[in-house]
Amino acid sequence: MVNGYKMPKDFLWGGAVAAHQLEGGWQADGKGVSIADVMTAGRNGVPRQVTDGVKPGEIYPNHWGNDFYHRYPEDDQLFEEMGFKCFRTSIAWTRIFPNGDEDEPNEAGLKFYDDLFDNLLAHHIQPVITLSHFEIPYHLVKAYGGWSNRKMIDFFVHFAKTVFKRYRNKVKYWMTFNEINNQTAWKDPHPLLQNSGLQLGKDDNWQQAMYQAAHYELVASALTVQAGHAINPDFQIGCMVAMCPIYPLTAKPEDVMKAERAMQTRYWYGDVHCLGEYPKWLPKYLERKNIKLDITDDDLATLKAGTVDYVGFSYYMSFVTKAKADEAPAYEYTEPDDFVENPYVEKSDWGWQIDPTGLRYSMNWMQDRWHLPQFIVENGFGAYDKKQADGSVHDDYRISYFRDHIKAMEEAVALDGVDLIGYTPWGCIDLVSASTGEMAKRYGFIYVDADDNGKGSFDRSKKDSFYWYQKVIESDGADLG
Repeated sequence: MVNGYKMPKDFLWGGAVAAHQLEGGWQADGKGVSIADVMTAGRNGVPRQVTDGVKPGEIYPNHWGNDFYHRYPEDDQLFEEMGFKCFRTSIAWTRIFPNGDEDEPNEAGLKFYDDLFDNLLAHHIQPVITLSHFEIPYHLVKAYGGWSNRKMIDFFVHFAKTVFKRYRNKVKYWMTFNEINNQTAWKDPHPLLQNSGLQLGKDDNWQQAMYQAAHYELVASALTVQAGHAINPDFQIGCMVAMCPIYPLTAKPEDVMKAERAMQTRYWYGDVHCLGEYPKWLPKYLERKNIKLDITDDDLATLKAGTVDYVGFSYYMSFVTKAKADEAPAYEYTEPDDFVENPYVEKSDWGWQIDPTGLRYSMNWMQDRWHLPQFIVENGFGAYDKKQADGSVHDDYRISYFRDHIKAMEEAVALDGVDLIGYTPWGCIDLVSASTGEMAKRYGFIYVDADDNGKGSFDRSKKDSFYWYQKVIESDGADLG
């Protein structure tokens, strides 16, 4: 038996999902089309494609997800049985405002989340809600160019105020933009589209577009924080970053400097969210690149006044970088071109580095830099699961992954003094992968009988990891099995 450190009684153990990856019901009750609804199925090594609207004959896995829209009462019961104290999901923007720019919300969409949140609370589970989780209304992408347009700020804040007012007595924990820093990999069009609704041509200045979109998102986030606190002062409103620490390959000073610049490049979003201002290196970088942004004095004042209450983050893996032989003094970092192999860690079937110690390192790094409570709202292991004839799934590999990461998390709290609100493993029930559109890339403690083409009974069953995580929660993290 591996013993862990006992977490406080009020620690929020739970699980995490996103609306577009599990709800299905993509046209139910007046829902509009989101950017996720025009993304086709991919697979490991084969990227998803974005079609110009929904096309006949294409496979769109987000249209069905795991049918949570119709099955959530059953799933909430399973979550309570596992011992969840909280459940992180998102509100699909297009359920509330189908096009994104309407004045009045869709009542049927609001009622769905009323019913979902009421049911969770009846099972003693707190909703933890992300406002924008890769599901921008497709109309806003086509009509306004997504977050390249300042008008998006008003649309988003209107959406946020609407749900804040509606659920002010049902939801305490909120986050604004999911993994806002994923678009750092600006050479990859996929995160630019998911994060910001940017569809750019080969001749467009991708960095110009990304930094401008991110600025508008950060202003929208800050306005949202202020609005939320005015509606309910007890709201806890956080940011959400994808935390993948970037190590230097060696102790060579140039490698260390390269890694420092890489961390600055990937996490400046957190500096603005948490500290309310842009870091000093970034204006210098933009000047060198001749990138001129629409940033007003009012924007800067808003950023300062609308800092977040906590840092929500995902942690799946770490990265490694090294200086080039002809590295320029500016130490510019381009992701993923500047990645190198880490010889000291293993990898998953999808090439994701498995590094539990990196989680503890990340928590210390963020505590020292941002000085705010933290919330691990994603951590997980995608794998090919095999269902046995008796319906069981023996996923020892998943248990091993979680055991090691929870142990590192608990060491950060118990030994390093990190202020941690809770822990919600990603994809606690099997759902559609955001990056590949696969159901075969399974994360859950709960197996869903559905394949990549949406075929199957969609029945739920418990994996071995279900019972293991149940014991972890029951012991407040002391029994890691």
